[in-house]
Amino acid sequence: MVKVIMGVKGTGKTKQLIEMVKAAIEAEAGDVVVLEKDQKLTYDIPYKARLIFANEFSFGTFEFLKGFISGLHAGNFDITSVFIDSLYKMVDSKEGVEDFLAWLDAYGEAAGIKFTITISADVNEATEGIKKYF
Repeated sequence: MVKVIMGVKGTGKTKQLIEMVKAAIEAEAGDVVVLEKDQKLTYDIPYKARLIFANEFSFGTFEFLKGFISGLHAGNFDITSVFIDSLYKMVDSKEGVEDFLAWLDAYGEAAGIKFTITISADVNEATEGIKKYF
């Protein structure tokens, strides 16, 4: 399952994501992982969630991100939710986002992982391939 939260800067996407992380920690028996570009959420995300800073791993492409997520799961089969804050800030190009979301959806279905992603962009610019995850 993939859920996309999209909107321009200042529309409350990250606050919504933080609340969803807190709810997942309380409701789920598995592990919760949060990927963010830098350390801005360090004090907002509860310590029970695994917070990973993308800038420490030189994310840049969707292929790298797929491999990273696959590696996270390979190392910990107890992950039930993955939250990705500001997807477009982690990758170098917006090209391929639809394919990435479709891959996440299939991977999440097979692995039993829920993915929630924030994208900083105007909702009106979302393609049909992105809108189906709203």
